[in-house]
Amino acid sequence: MTIERMIRIFAGAFILISLALGVDGSPLFVSHWALAFTAFVGLNLFQFGFSNVCPLGLILKKLGVPESSPNASCWGGKC
Repeated sequence: MTIERMIRIFAGAFILISLALGVDGSPLFVSHWALAFTAFVGLNLFQFGFSNVCPLGLILKKLGVPESSPNASCWGGKC
């Protein structure tokens, strides 16, 4: 799994979790302030699109996650 794919997974998971914690109708509702985390993740994704610098990406790189797979141009492992 590559850094870019892990960033997408983490961002999606954090957005879903913070929505579950911040929306009134959710059985997991804690506080409306949980939605601030959704905004934080969204802003990070927005600036990542322009600057190509992501704090999570830097952390994953230091942890040894590969930046790209050998078959990056192949979809689904089939060329």
